[in-house]
Amino acid sequence: MKHRCSLLLLQIRHLSGFGQSLRHYCSSSPRLVVIPQLHSRKAFLPSEAYRAGVSSGCLYSLLGFYSDIDSLKKVHCFLIVSGLTGDLMLDTKLASLYGSLGGDVSLARRVFDGMPRSDLYSWKVMLRLYFLEECFSEVIEFYNLMRARGTGHDNVVLSVVLKACSKVSDVDEGRKVHCHILKESSPDSFVVSGLVDMYAKCSEIESSRGVFDEVLEKNVVLWTAMISGYVQNNCPEEGLVLFNRMREELVEGNEFTLGSLITGCSKLGALHQGKCAHGYLIKNGIELNSYLATALLDMYAKCGKVEDARTVFNELPCMDLVSWTAMIVGYVQNGLPSVALELFRDKRWILLSPNSITIASSLAACAQLSDLKVGKSIHGLGIKLGIDGSEARNALLGMYAKCQVMDDACLIFESLSNKDDIVSWNSMISGLLHNGLPDKALELFQRLRSEESASPDSVTLVIVLSASASIGAFQVGSSIHAYSIKEGILSENIHVKTALLNFYAKCGETESARAIFDGIDLKNTITWSAMIGGYGIQGDGPESLSLFNDMLKEEVKPSEVIFTTILSAFRHAGMVEEGWKYFKKMCEEYKFDPSMKHYASMVDLLSRAGRLEDALDFMEGMPVEPDLGLFGAFLHGCGLYSRFDLGERAIEKMMKSHHPDEACYYVLMSNLYASDGRWGQVNQMRELMDRLRLRKSPGYSTMEMDAGNCFSLQRAAAVV
Repeated sequence: MKHRCSLLLLQIRHLSGFGQSLRHYCSSSPRLVVIPQLHSRKAFLPSEAYRAGVSSGCLYSLLGFYSDIDSLKKVHCFLIVSGLTGDLMLDTKLASLYGSLGGDVSLARRVFDGMPRSDLYSWKVMLRLYFLEECFSEVIEFYNLMRARGTGHDNVVLSVVLKACSKVSDVDEGRKVHCHILKESSPDSFVVSGLVDMYAKCSEIESSRGVFDEVLEKNVVLWTAMISGYVQNNCPEEGLVLFNRMREELVEGNEFTLGSLITGCSKLGALHQGKCAHGYLIKNGIELNSYLATALLDMYAKCGKVEDARTVFNELPCMDLVSWTAMIVGYVQNGLPSVALELFRDKRWILLSPNSITIASSLAACAQLSDLKVGKSIHGLGIKLGIDGSEARNALLGMYAKCQVMDDACLIFESLSNKDDIVSWNSMISGLLHNGLPDKALELFQRLRSEESASPDSVTLVIVLSASASIGAFQVGSSIHAYSIKEGILSENIHVKTALLNFYAKCGETESARAIFDGIDLKNTITWSAMIGGYGIQGDGPESLSLFNDMLKEEVKPSEVIFTTILSAFRHAGMVEEGWKYFKKMCEEYKFDPSMKHYASMVDLLSRAGRLEDALDFMEGMPVEPDLGLFGAFLHGCGLYSRFDLGERAIEKMMKSHHPDEACYYVLMSNLYASDGRWGQVNQMRELMDRLRLRKSPGYSTMEMDAGNCFSLQRAAAVV
């Protein structure tokens, strides 16, 4: 570490002694810095004798003592007026210092451009400065200028330029450099690895593999670059295969190889291979640094083994912010928000200052718990720490939306000075939709399109299509369909296709929905479920059943959601026998334990068909306590078929076990009593609702006008 420099003022009247004085001070204590102060310009006119008395080596050594940009500028001015510039070594040192001390590459470039001549080293200094300041496009431009002026290059230059091409994903310039290498250079392993990495970062994985395969003797750096390239390009299987081949060729992986390998296992959910990689680390004595620890924690969490992740976390020799955050993220991803918040508030990590991702993950935990109080406290902590990253902002929007505090979510969204992050728009649109404001969600989407501050992505379209489907906004959904085709989003995203299919089905356009369905090459259970449900909504139970059987012929194993959908289709179509058959099939053949949704579908199916005794027997024979939804479905059937005796029995059971806190159940009971002319009980229900401060929200319908603008029309609730 350099000593703090003191200032020595030299008043020089006789230039002949300056060279000797300067050499003396350069060879003495490094605490001395020479900045001549002149009493008059006349007294310091440069002369040949003066220049001859000062060696460039002396000045070069002197420059090494400067540690701030202002002093450097002063001595630079002195050198200029003294006529001491123009020396290659000295000017290169000046350029280097301007870049490293001030972080201002433009000043370094001015020095470089003023040099009467340059060599390879001076060009490399400028390339390095541009790269360190993340001016990657300038690195490429400077390299092209270097070639245009006929300056040679070495492997260091090529490595830097290739890395710059990787950073800006400029594959065209990268290919040019590749051509230069083939024609003019003998690349070392770092240059070849740089080529592999450049092509991989530019999503040219086949070109990357081509370079890799041409090398006969591959070292661990090259193997690692190729494995990492596969993982980065969502080809983790190939990365794992390549690692096994590397082992067969007796090349041992290092920490970077294993980090990429474990990341690949995370993407695949390959727990067994991930554990093998963990064992390899232990066997070969590779120390768990922050990078490896985070990769391991993420792998175990993604594979659902959060206990194993915590074991790794607890055994880390040195805890850091990245590992702590990764563990919190793992808990949130595995549906353990309470444990995530416990870890966040654990006093053992109090010295760790949360970053944007830590705050975002903790807010996501609060959203899962709908814990507004803790969410607000974390919001306050983020403000106190000055955390304003996009991750934290978006998580904050999601937390307030999930806690049904849309006013605060709107305030935060509108306060964003820069709304170019589409994730923020998606969080806000989704929050409005899930808080029962689909029309507001569509209005915000239209604002997004008009402001053009960000471009809608596939997630945006999925959310807006769901909003359109929920209120039957056919024109809006159709325009989104056209937009997705125009932007090329529909052709490559199955989630958008499925959302579009669901939209058309809910709008009664089953032919359009089927056309979308038939155009999907790789159908998953969600796609099949959406189309089966689409027919079911329209009461076309036979077509739903036919499609379900087609799915079985395609050897697609039905999920619990699929069975919920097919039972719902039978419910809409009144297909009682088929409902019984497939409910038993689900339990006996596919070994699924029925969820409350499955039970509710069966109760509703039987109740709608008038088989109320069977429905009540079914409810009483359930291994779990019926929820309010089941009682509601049964009471609705009792009202349809005037079975007040069964309805009253159900009301007694419901009030004993649940004490509903939603107005709709009291309205159902009130309507049931009114149908039987029991006005005393009707008044009791109304008084109970008043006492509990419950009001049934009036229903509403929507109507599209003016090219897709949606307007809500209120109508009175059907309360007797």
